[in-house]
Amino acid sequence: MSAAFESLIATPSVLAARQRYDGVRRPPAPAGQPAPLGPREQAFIAARDSFYLATVGESGWPHVQHRGGPAGFLRVLAPDRLGFADYRGNRQYVSVGNLLHDDRVALILVDYPQRQRLKILGRARIVDAGGAGATEIAGFRPPPGGASVERFLLIEVAAWDWNCAAHITPRYTEAEWSGLATPGREARASS
Repeated sequence: MSAAFESLIATPSVLAARQRYDGVRRPPAPAGQPAPLGPREQAFIAARDSFYLATVGESGWPHVQHRGGPAGFLRVLAPDRLGFADYRGNRQYVSVGNLLHDDRVALILVDYPQRQRLKILGRARIVDAGGAGATEIAGFRPPPGGASVERFLLIEVAAWDWNCAAHITPRYTEAEWSGLATPGREARASS
């Protein structure tokens, strides 16, 4: 686990749980400097067609929302910065409303077939479509199927960490599944 990630999540309660369930007394992690996203992380992010976004509301309750789009819709803008276009959805605005209160976010990106998971902590800023900040959002892909972009979310990465693969159940998209069912593969499987 990276020092930056550990320093953000290793609260006294987490340290107490580690002691209780793992029998390990670890000192609190020193504050770590955020490590930039490396080539492996950037490639992983670019290949994802979905992720989970967690925010916290004024009530203290967490809210997790799935975000999806074409592979690469979550863009690496710089080694410490991500962004994505946010389209009109169910019009509940829970994630956006939570961000107006507390800009902290957690993202979980999963490659189910390869059983890999990347966790990212950051601070999000909302840039309304057609509003100020147009230079920051230049180059985003046009919306698929004519969907209407309402805003962009720009995320300053505070920390990231790869998670273990122990309990990731492989799942496949239709395209991935089609790639598995090639005639040569079927013939080898039946022999």
